[in-house]
Amino acid sequence: MKVSKELITGAIAILAIGLFVLGINFLKGNSFFGGDDLYYAYFSNSGQLSPASSVTLNGVGVGKVLAVEYVPKNTPEQQVKVSFNITEDNIRIPIGSHVEIGSLDLFSKGMLIHLNSDLSKGYYKSGDYIDGVLAVDMISQVKSYADPISQKLQIMMSSIDKMVNGISSFWDSTATSEIEGSLKEVKIAIKRFGNAAEEIEALVASEKIKLSRILSNVETITQNLKKSNEAVKNIVGNVETITDDLVTADFKGVIGNAKITLESINNVLSDAKLGKGTLGKLLADDLLYDQLVKSNTDLQDLLNDIKYHPERYIHFSVLGKKTKGVPLTKNEEQKLKMILDTVQ
Repeated sequence: MKVSKELITGAIAILAIGLFVLGINFLKGNSFFGGDDLYYAYFSNSGQLSPASSVTLNGVGVGKVLAVEYVPKNTPEQQVKVSFNITEDNIRIPIGSHVEIGSLDLFSKGMLIHLNSDLSKGYYKSGDYIDGVLAVDMISQVKSYADPISQKLQIMMSSIDKMVNGISSFWDSTATSEIEGSLKEVKIAIKRFGNAAEEIEALVASEKIKLSRILSNVETITQNLKKSNEAVKNIVGNVETITDDLVTADFKGVIGNAKITLESINNVLSDAKLGKGTLGKLLADDLLYDQLVKSNTDLQDLLNDIKYHPERYIHFSVLGKKTKGVPLTKNEEQKLKMILDTVQ
């Protein structure tokens, strides 16, 4: 079958138009044959993002930015609408994820996808809106670092300016005259120090003889000390001998004897406390005490009886007549005998 040239030309033209459309679609960021998932996000600023910029996930390009447009009807905080697609078939975005406009490298901008780790809420569908975040660009970061430094430099320059002005005001004619006066005072003081040094030198020369005598006396004293060295040694030796005698004394034996004596006294006191021995009986036996009291009472009665009735015990005569004493009763005789036995 013979095909005409017009038919061939038309087929080629249609094919070229189709390839042209597919190519433009591909350059826009869509897949060559289409069928990509489309998503939207709102931002407060485009951040210099342009269509056909890459959409990355963990540094891997998974889509393209299709459109960046200003939407005045949206809220004032989010007036930039960004449309982007995902060209990879196995990429799904969990609900709660967000996209970020940031720098892919030093020279290009792009969109970064940050997936939510919680998969229980499901996934976004094609045509949904995803939360957008605008990252701080490098210029803003540099500016945030540079602004405080710039302010400090301005403050420092102001301080330097004040210091320079102060130095300039110091080095005026009045300050110069004051410095010259101070130098003159220093010169006068140095001259006075020189005069004082001369006077000291003259004083040393005039007192040289006295200093020589003083040194001679000191030398004599040292010689006398040297001659007395033997006597000092003997005194030190005697002191050392005395201390040796004190050290070698039998202090231990004396202390031991004292300890034995104290133990003997303690034993005697212990026996006396228990009623042993003569001292113990004197301390513990109440009978001896009662007998002493009774003897003292009887003796006192006898003395009183002798005082008031001496004729009972003393025989005397008046004018040759012999007087006999009054006879004692039997109880009185026994009482007197007991008192005499006790006294013996």
